[in-house]
Amino acid sequence: MSDRRNLFHKVWDLHTVRTLPSGQTQLFIGLHLIHEVTSPQAFAILRERGLKVPFPERTVATVDHIVPTDNQARPFADVLAEEMMSAIEQNCRDFGVRLFDLKDNRQGVVHIVGPEQGLTLPGMTIVCGDSHTSTHGAFGSIAFGIGTSQVADVLATQTLALARPKVRRIEVNGQLRPGVFAKDVILHIIRKLGVQGGVGYAYEYAGEVFDAMTMEERMTVCNMSIEGGARCGYVNPDQTTVDYIRGRPFAPQGEEFERAAQWWVSLASGPDAEFDDHVSFNAADIEPTVTWGINPEQAIGVSELLPAVSGFPADDQKGIREAFEYMDLQEQKPIKGLKIDVAFIGSCTNGRISDLREAAALVKGRHVADGVKALVVPGSQQVREQAMKEGLDKVFEAAGFQWREAGCSMCLAMNPDKLKGREICASSSNRNFKGRQGSPTGRTLLMSPAMVAAAALTGQVTDVRELL
Repeated sequence: MSDRRNLFHKVWDLHTVRTLPSGQTQLFIGLHLIHEVTSPQAFAILRERGLKVPFPERTVATVDHIVPTDNQARPFADVLAEEMMSAIEQNCRDFGVRLFDLKDNRQGVVHIVGPEQGLTLPGMTIVCGDSHTSTHGAFGSIAFGIGTSQVADVLATQTLALARPKVRRIEVNGQLRPGVFAKDVILHIIRKLGVQGGVGYAYEYAGEVFDAMTMEERMTVCNMSIEGGARCGYVNPDQTTVDYIRGRPFAPQGEEFERAAQWWVSLASGPDAEFDDHVSFNAADIEPTVTWGINPEQAIGVSELLPAVSGFPADDQKGIREAFEYMDLQEQKPIKGLKIDVAFIGSCTNGRISDLREAAALVKGRHVADGVKALVVPGSQQVREQAMKEGLDKVFEAAGFQWREAGCSMCLAMNPDKLKGREICASSSNRNFKGRQGSPTGRTLLMSPAMVAAAALTGQVTDVRELL
């Protein structure tokens, strides 16, 4: 009899400890990733209750959010950042948890480090006190962000109480046009389905476009599932997944790897798998996409005009007006040509080696426009080392970009990298909320790393296809 369960249901069932009286599932968590911002309070809860971490080998810590990307001398200039740093060092020592600190060349943004080290594997349940944990779903795992009290629950019990979401299959078929990247695909999906569209769902990304993507591209898409309201997003494991994991430090090795690889691929949703909902898109309809507003749904293709307020449902018009006002933009005007002040390439969405290569290929032999501050922040120390081996740092520096150490940087600005005043930033990160990049009045335009590079070179929102 064929298994009609999709991957999500198979992995959920494998990790179910029991069904609770509330109807929720007590779910076993295979990998718990922690960082310095959401873990101190969780460890404090354990101390208050005299609890230990029973499975310390299933928790891995790194530092990323508050880490400065220029001067990393300790103690940090920011007192609160130094306190968080000292806390995670002490907590990991006291509870026997592995920590990738600044002296460890495995340090980096938590969602880049997990896959890079082979900690993230198909068929796992993975959680972290960070909403972009959905990134790890690119491997065919169930991965989602949790709150601080849940971080304490996982540390203490290795389980969580959760309601099982529905599953929506999102297919994108056809071929992406030149200049259109994974970031454009996910921005397009969020634009069409909305920031609330995925509430109560896990997203399965399927179809020709995802089949053809590299693992790094799949991670970019899964990373922003949360921006579409979904609990998590995943891609079925295949040969691309297996090839990426092979030989990574924490992955199985030798015969054990071959056995694991067979099992991973067997988890994929079969042709008879059932879903609660289906949506499909045509790859040819996607163009380089830019957000214009104050949430990731407020996006358009670079060649389009900004929308008319009257084109939205009556209930939404107030929010649309608010976005136009905050961004100081006018309806029915082009986004192309909008002046920028800052260009940021990095983050857990787009701080991987392929992102840096893409941007470097574009900037080589060119120069950042006058008056634009441009930053490149690798997502991990290993990405940084690889980029420097390939000479990408020299390419960026020659073009007038600042080349930085690994960290979250200007994605959420819990570190010295912040916008000032009303600056407009072309950003390869994941959120364009008010104040997200460190200035309560700063403005963020989300786009692909190649589009950020194009904006840095011209000083304005530019169709990257014109520079390719």
